[in-house]
Order: sequence, then structure tokens, then C-alpha cells
Amino acid sequence: MAGSGTSPLARAEQFVWLTARVLEQRHFAYHFLEGGADAVETALAPYQGEDGGYGYALEPDLRGPVSQPLHVAHALRVLDSIGRCEGPRVERMCRYLSDVSTKEGALPAVHPSLRGYPAAPFVPVVDDPPGDLLATGPVVGLLHRNEVWHAWLFRATDFCWAAVEALEESHPYEVQAAVAFLDGVPDRTRAEAAADRLGRLVREQRLVVLDPARAGEQPVAAGYAPGEHHFAHDYARTPGSLARRWFSDEEMSRSLDFLAAAQREDGGWPIRWREWAPGTALESRPVVTIEALLTLRAYGRVIR
Repeated sequence: MAGSGTSPLARAEQFVWLTARVLEQRHFAYHFLEGGADAVETALAPYQGEDGGYGYALEPDLRGPVSQPLHVAHALRVLDSIGRCEGPRVERMCRYLSDVSTKEGALPAVHPSLRGYPAAPFVPVVDDPPGDLLATGPVVGLLHRNEVWHAWLFRATDFCWAAVEALEESHPYEVQAAVAFLDGVPDRTRAEAAADRLGRLVREQRLVVLDPARAGEQPVAAGYAPGEHHFAHDYARTPGSLARRWFSDEEMSRSLDFLAAAQREDGGWPIRWREWAPGTALESRPVVTIEALLTLRAYGRVIR
């Protein structure tokens, strides 16, 4: 067992063993139980298709066997977190990303191959989807962060710069994608300037709840579920993120207090987006639980 029986980590461990997929069990063990990276890679491998992409509901809100850019982003986050974002597997992923890119070299949020398979109602399938910062930003940022170089990255990086620097209105998930890009891209001076402007936009457009005790007074973004708010810790996952500069120490502390208190009686953290199928919510909660623990630990909060 991790920590004392009543610690946040010990309670989360029980939740993970009770509910999680093998991938999240191995991922939890890597970060908190001295588990090995090889086991995480082995658990991730079955989600990869012959085209080099990832499918099979790796991202729980997209079902079916077909590869999707959002699945690839999920896979890259896992590989990055265990220090394995490199090698032939990632090369195959980049070839897949190049194959499904739009004419401007970006990734669509949802590729039309998903048509006919179950998917969340908030991810519609269209025949000719545009390039989307939501899908492209996190992938490009993580590849740069891990010093992966591929021909596809040049145009995709240009797309992300143009998209981030042109933002006048946005919504929280797009902002998170922009932060993921800016935190990884090599041009740090340009990234800091773009992040400063983005932080002002977030505060001016009230895309963050700065006082969790008054969250009910703040509207959610268009199309979001009731109560689908975003907080400081959702943008600044670690103290090293450029988004950390957007918030005072007091604002960040309130956000982390709120995150710590959100752990449910069963030991897991809740999802805040729309639950459209029982299985998808169950599969997502262990992912969110691991992210919550990693964020709290990154900020020095006691979890054991």
C-alpha cells in the first residue's frame, strides 16, 4: 500500500485497483509504487494500430478501433510521463499524424474514420474537418519537449504559432492545448510573450474560476456541461508551466486546496465534463485521479 491507509494516495490506490484499466494500473504503479516503465509501455501497446496511430478507446470518449489524433495525444502524454517518448514507436506515430493532417499541416480534432463508431456527442464527426489547435497543440508541444524531430512538425508548429497568436476569444480546453504547445516549443522568448497575452485573455474572459468557493456564480463556456469549470491548476499542471505566472500564490493555493478536497469517498477524483455513457466515465476517472495526484505532488502537497 502507498502511504497510510487513510492518506489521499492510499485511498486513490484502492480506487485504481478497483476500477482502472490495466494501463492506468501500471501508470499509477510507475508513479507511486516504484513500478517499471516497461510495464506501462506493454500496457499501452495494444491500443496502437497498424497505421501507427492509437485507437480502441484509449481516450474513453472516442470508441471503436480506428486511430484518432486525440488518442495519439493521450499516448504521447503517457510516454512523456514515463520518459519513453522516443524511438521507432514515436516515428510511426509521426507518420500517422502526417497522413491524417489537413492541408495546412494540422490535426483535426476528429478524423472522419470515426464515423459509425460510438463517440461523445460533443465530438461531432464531419467529412472535411479543419485543423484544430485543440488536437495539434498538445501533440506538437510534447514532441518538441522530447526533442523529437520529424518533417511533419515544421508545418504543424507554424500552424500552432499562428493559431495561438491569433486567439481573441477561446474556451478552456483550447487554452489548455495552447499551454501544452507553449510549454514545449523551443522558442522560449516567443512562448513567454504568447503565454503572457493568453493569460490576460483567460482572466479577462473569465475562463478560470479564481475562487472555487464561488464557482457557482461563474458561467461555463458555451457547449460545456453544467459545472464544467476550469481552475488555476487545470492550466498550470506543474509549477514550471508558463501558465503558473497567470496566478498569484494565493489563487494557486486556493485552487490546489479545491483539487485536494475534490477526492471522493471512493478514493478517486470526479470528471467534470458531460457523462454520456457509464463506461466512459468509469474509464476516465482513474486517468483524472492520476493527474490530480501528480499535480498535487508537483506543488509539494502531502499525498502520502
